[in-house]
Amino acid sequence: QLQASGGGLVQPGGSLRLSCSASGFTLDYKAIGWFRQAPGKEREGVSCISSSGGSTYNASYVEDRFTISRDNAKNTVYLQMNSLKPEDTAVYYCAAYSRGWYEKGDLQVDDFHSWGQGTLVTVSS
Repeated sequence: QLQASGGGLVQPGGSLRLSCSASGFTLDYKAIGWFRQAPGKEREGVSCISSSGGSTYNASYVEDRFTISRDNAKNTVYLQMNSLKPEDTAVYYCAAYSRGWYEKGDLQVDDFHSWGQGTLVTVSS
């Protein structure tokens, strides 16, 4: 499973960096996606990175405020979140895709696996 960490309470306009680590398997050959689920809403895709780190995707609603990166030597994927807004409040999850890149564009929850517990991000003054 993958484990997301690094969430917390931040003021609007602030930043957080989330980490996604794996236990029991390597992330090297897998694309990794970040998702989020706000109270009462469906889980939605946020960002994705290819196995090499050379390709990334961001959902339109995060634009370039969020940056995904990975360090395969540390078996970890990161999500740097800047200019946070109250509507970014959600539990954030990471999950793996079985191939090196997710070709479909918008991230579909059912295409990803190895979900673990998420980390809560609260953006509030």
